[in-house]
Amino acid sequence: MSMFFLIAVVVLVLDQLTKNLVLGNLSLHESITVIPGFFNITYIRNTGAAFGMMAGSESWRHIFFQSVSVLALGAIVYLFWSSRRDSLALWGAALVFGGAAGNLVDRVRFGYVIDFLDFFVGGYHWPAFNIADSSITIGAFLLAWKFLREN
Repeated sequence: MSMFFLIAVVVLVLDQLTKNLVLGNLSLHESITVIPGFFNITYIRNTGAAFGMMAGSESWRHIFFQSVSVLALGAIVYLFWSSRRDSLALWGAALVFGGAAGNLVDRVRFGYVIDFLDFFVGGYHWPAFNIADSSITIGAFLLAWKFLREN
């Protein structure tokens, strides 16, 4: 269990460090070109769920997203604790937990999530995301692979 929390804390710290770098160096919607025509670092505020779904500033959204995040954190710990714990379960659950915790910290601190990884080709942009989102995606993939392999 200690390795679970170590991985989750590393994700949380990396996520918050990168977001603080963005906050300290960019204005809202300001971009830094990293790979011309493909990748920018762009400061975005996401008041919604993944990819900006359900975005808005109504107070019920803050309570809803914070509550869902806390429930998800509990569910992840329960899932990990109750499953056959192997390396896929450990890494998958810890990555999802750390990412969810990182985005929850933003929601509590600011009322929104800071996104900044901006990939695009021409005028077609993938929705901006962050380290926490990446961690959640990779962790969910590992957990899905684990459960599909078991069945």
